[in-house]
Amino acid sequence: MPAETGPPGRGAVSAHDADRLLGRAARGDERAFELLYDVAAASVHGLARRVVRDAAMAEEVTQEVMIEVWRSAARYDPERGGAMAWIMTIAHRRAVDRVRREQAAGEREARAAGSGTGGAHAPAAADPVAERVEARLEHERVRRCLRTLTHLQRESVTLAYYGGHSYREVADLVGAPPNTVRTRMRDGIIRLRDCLGVER
Repeated sequence: MPAETGPPGRGAVSAHDADRLLGRAARGDERAFELLYDVAAASVHGLARRVVRDAAMAEEVTQEVMIEVWRSAARYDPERGGAMAWIMTIAHRRAVDRVRREQAAGEREARAAGSGTGGAHAPAAADPVAERVEARLEHERVRRCLRTLTHLQRESVTLAYYGGHSYREVADLVGAPPNTVRTRMRDGIIRLRDCLGVER
């Protein structure tokens, strides 16, 4: 497995190439994973940096994501989206989880520091189990709605939303003209809003 100490440079690769490399990595091809790492890690790091807002933490998240990609490659299902969209979904989940863990740790420290004050009117602590269940249900709802989109719509929306990519960057990643991506993304977002019952 390649060792990286910082955010690597983005390689020039098509969506088909990423899919092919991930497929080979799923069969234990370490060289294919090294190439996929070089291609994907920069995008993963960029997303993590935007979410966690800390350079060192973003590097840690990047490493965690790429390790998960290597370990989970056999579970990748190309019928449900492209390789880059799958990787960026993992990256978004990992980054958000890291932020939540850091926030929870900070809240625990704050409660511990204030536990000796004996404030009778301290606000009730949030129920973490209920929050996790609610988040899980919402996540499943979004995933169900994403499955109603076409392949290109789903991949474009995922890369733009989770990856924070521009139309042109998404177009490069999926190998489609920017205008096509813009149209498919617009249509996909409309279908998602309808499926989720969001008011326009």
